[in-house]
Amino acid sequence: MTEQARRTVASYATYQEAERAVDHLADQGFPVQKVAIIGRDVRLVEQVIGRMGYGTAALHGASAGALPGVLIGWIFGLLNWLDPVVSGLLLALYGLIFGAVVGALLGVLLYAAQGGRRDFASVRSMEPSRYDVVADEDVADEAVRLVAGLESKSDANAESASSRGDGPRSDPAPS
Repeated sequence: MTEQARRTVASYATYQEAERAVDHLADQGFPVQKVAIIGRDVRLVEQVIGRMGYGTAALHGASAGALPGVLIGWIFGLLNWLDPVVSGLLLALYGLIFGAVVGALLGVLLYAAQGGRRDFASVRSMEPSRYDVVADEDVADEAVRLVAGLESKSDANAESASSRGDGPRSDPAPS
């Protein structure tokens, strides 16, 4: 399978704007299966959410181990042909407890093995600086025309809102 040549139709600062443009193309009957939204200039952002200690490591490990423990216990309980509901629930409970205990022990063990090098918890995310709407080369001109219609419509709505006084104000509101 050869990849189709693509061309950038429009570029936006937020994903919602790019999504709105593709939605507009779909509303106009454009073949949106020939369109993609591509995040450009991606950067890794790691947001620190708190300190990590032995208690927090145990709690994170317990929560990570509890779900697999419940699922494994429940599956083994369903294999009991005589009374699958009671044994399924009972083994799921045992699995929850066992998974939480093993997860907590592993969480504390892994935290101790790091030797204090990473004493914080964080959440990582990828954030693009802009979003490009691209279309296959054979339909790109039509996509550019339709997206330009959306942007001119947005500009007209912003102008009419500002002429009615609904737009953003630069002077302080009267009190």
